[in-house]
Amino acid sequence: MTDEPSSESKATKKQATKAKERASSYSQKVGDMASRKLKAQQHETQTVWSGFGMMGLVGWSVAVPTVLGATLGVWLDDHYAGERSWTLMLLVVGLCLGCFNAWHWVDKEDKQINQFKDTDDDD
Repeated sequence: MTDEPSSESKATKKQATKAKERASSYSQKVGDMASRKLKAQQHETQTVWSGFGMMGLVGWSVAVPTVLGATLGVWLDDHYAGERSWTLMLLVVGLCLGCFNAWHWVDKEDKQINQFKDTDDDD
């Protein structure tokens, strides 16, 4: 007997190697599909209604601090009258805070959307 493997065992090893390669390729495809599905579930589709909702949130994020500042200013003017108008001053402060808040929120959303697009382009 010789130490060389028989042709049958060589064929069996080749078949086993091919089967492992197919399984690895298949598992890679399944993993890629699962990854794309998870990304799609995390990213909601942008519709007209979501745009209107975003405009509403931005509007409220400006309006609420402005109204609160004006309300506090009216109260201060009633209780602590002086040369300067607390109402006008706090209205402007509230407006500035609201605009900064809205800008910060929109900038954060924009970065998140661009980050998601960049990761999609890599795939």
